[in-house]
Amino acid sequence: MWIADGWKDYEVLDCSKGEKLERWGRYILVRPDPQVIWDAKKLSPYWDKKNGHYHRSSKGGGEWEFFDLPEQWSIRYKELVFHLKPFSFKHTGLFPEQAANWDWFGEKIRTAGRPVKVLNLFAYTGGATLAAAKAGAAVTHVDASKGMVSWAKENARASGLQDAPIRWIVDDCVKFAERELRRENRYDAVIMDPPSYGRGPKGEIWKIEDAVFPLIGLCERLLSDTPLFFLINSYTTGLAPAVLAYMLGNTICKRRGGRVNAEEIGLPVSSTGLVLPCGASGRWEA
Repeated sequence: MWIADGWKDYEVLDCSKGEKLERWGRYILVRPDPQVIWDAKKLSPYWDKKNGHYHRSSKGGGEWEFFDLPEQWSIRYKELVFHLKPFSFKHTGLFPEQAANWDWFGEKIRTAGRPVKVLNLFAYTGGATLAAAKAGAAVTHVDASKGMVSWAKENARASGLQDAPIRWIVDDCVKFAERELRRENRYDAVIMDPPSYGRGPKGEIWKIEDAVFPLIGLCERLLSDTPLFFLINSYTTGLAPAVLAYMLGNTICKRRGGRVNAEEIGLPVSSTGLVLPCGASGRWEA
């Protein structure tokens, strides 16, 4: 498992009964987590000191209960700054486990010894974009949500990256990749974090089991003659790391060689020493 253990402003304090207790900077949140199916004794005293609690509804969805939580606050990962705010669907605008990947590809970019162009698809609020830009890459950030792209720009400004070579694109990721291929634009690295299900800005339907393998094949054609890496993340239940490895192997390795690794990604739990699984990632490198 690849573990995001470099955080100072974020921490999983404890887990029990379908919920995780987290510290986001100064604030304590309780959120549901489908991986936490065990009923363990709650070891952390912070369960009774929470600032926000997302309650899952038996009918789907849920709602927040707040206890002295601001509308927005910020945390830092190394030299990056991220604005946070509670979404109506339990999220905060950041997936801290992805820091395991930021560290990996950041080092590859810094030691490449040449300019690196990165394409980041389904780029959300820009965690991977900022990590790549901070390492020295020129990044094209693509997301179908105008609001998410605006949020990512705010994070870039907060991180001192407002003048970094980042192209901010609001578009359907598949259609944008197809246009880039026709325009003969090429990239040294591709990052993608596709959702299980979603819609593009014009109502385009995305279902990961139908669309992700063709998209990987399309993006392989967008790689330059000297590609550096390809990263795919998945939070889709049932999409095992081996599946990510097989997809990368049957597209990129078949044409480019190189090697593939795929693992679960996770976050350490302070009270128990366990590691909480948080999805999976597949990495190709030349």
